Amino acid sequence: MSTPTSMFSAALVLPACRDAFRKLHPGALVKNPVLFTTAVVALLLTVLLAIGAEPLPLGFQVQLIVWLWLTVLFGTFAEALAEGRGRAQAASLRATKSELSAKLLDGRTVPASQLRRGDEVLVETGDLIPADGEVIAGVASVNEAAITGESAPVIREAGGDRSAVTAGTRVISDSIRVRVTQEPGQGFLDRMIALVEGAERQKTPNEIALTILLVGLTIIFLIAVATIPAFASYAGGSIPVAILAALLITLIPTTIAALLSAIGIAGMDRLVRFNVLAKSGRAVEAAGDVDVLLLDKTGTITIGDRQASDFRVLTGVSINTLAEAAMIASLADETPEGRSVVVLAREKHGIAMQALPEDAQIIPFTAQTRISGVQSGAGLVQKGAVDAILRANPDAAQGAQAADLRRISEEIARAGQTPLAVAKDGRLLGVIALKDVIKAGVRARFAELRRMGIRTVMASVHCRDTDSR
Repeated sequence: MSTPTSMFSAALVLPACRDAFRKLHPGALVKNPVLFTTAVVALLLTVLLAIGAEPLPLGFQVQLIVWLWLTVLFGTFAEALAEGRGRAQAASLRATKSELSAKLLDGRTVPASQLRRGDEVLVETGDLIPADGEVIAGVASVNEAAITGESAPVIREAGGDRSAVTAGTRVISDSIRVRVTQEPGQGFLDRMIALVEGAERQKTPNEIALTILLVGLTIIFLIAVATIPAFASYAGGSIPVAILAALLITLIPTTIAALLSAIGIAGMDRLVRFNVLAKSGRAVEAAGDVDVLLLDKTGTITIGDRQASDFRVLTGVSINTLAEAAMIASLADETPEGRSVVVLAREKHGIAMQALPEDAQIIPFTAQTRISGVQSGAGLVQKGAVDAILRANPDAAQGAQAADLRRISEEIARAGQTPLAVAKDGRLLGVIALKDVIKAGVRARFAELRRMGIRTVMASVHCRDTDSR
């Protein structure tokens, strides 16, 4: 999705300029009584200037009228800009939805908008899931970062509570068959569009209270100015209408009324620049009252890609044996985790292997096996989730080595890291500890939040003995 990163980009400002003039319609202006009063006065002075009814210098009258209309246009422009922001976000979501296509089971490819509840589609590696649904066959790794913000992919499979999939998420390994569960216009993206389009319509309690105050002040000053001609006439003088109009507009809180929408826009824009989407002015006000910040770990505090930090050997296994086997199993692994294993084996343990043997057969990682590895003349090397490695090597799963493997895995998991088991020719060798890498500058930001009186809490779930790559 591509939305303007700044509230004041050309893509938002130019349409807002056009809409600012459309909002000069009385039916729209009357919703802001102060601006409506200013527009009525500006129109009156414009008519008086056109018929030459005022005995005042032309330059003075023109300048007064221009400033009055600019004040009104500034208020309508600010409101139009706020509405344009919502429309731009909704249009971006619609564009994302319109780009989705579906592979039917008969081999045809159709737009996702033609799918109906109950239709079945095939989603393969690299494809975007075309509609909200449930997996009815297969198992796959799905990247849901576009929806959840979680950078680590998740497993989605038929049956159980992990079968639901969302339109716009991407399958990164294997393939699945999905049954559509929502009718057109009722999916997750459609609900998001509805939320965004209605976001800017919500007024905050403070804004409502301030509007009532401004209306009251306007009525008071209108009455006060209306009495001046009577006093002037009683004193034997007269005051031109343009002077009275200038006095009225000076007295009433015109600027505050025009700035109401602009203040909300400025707050939203500041949040957007820090990658925070404020759906309403109410949310901006609430942000000022925040004193506790709940954060997810992966992809928020950390960079999302885990890195190998240590090799933990089992009893009777040398560290070089484990490091060499881990490197063999990872040389063909192009994921950030696989590359970090190779780097760790080379830099910390001096394993100088540069390439796999010529007869090597690569065993790719799949969501079903959760194991990857290499088969060659030198033997079979496997790397994967601890429980998956134990299932793949049943002869070694019941002995002392298996108990040692589970103990080490428990220690790694309790430390907040992810264990990855390594085996060679049915023999368990040890565990690779994968840790999340803290993003640069996070500590300094936490310190700044503490100075602001905001307490940070990490809310994350750690699944033991799993590898969701």
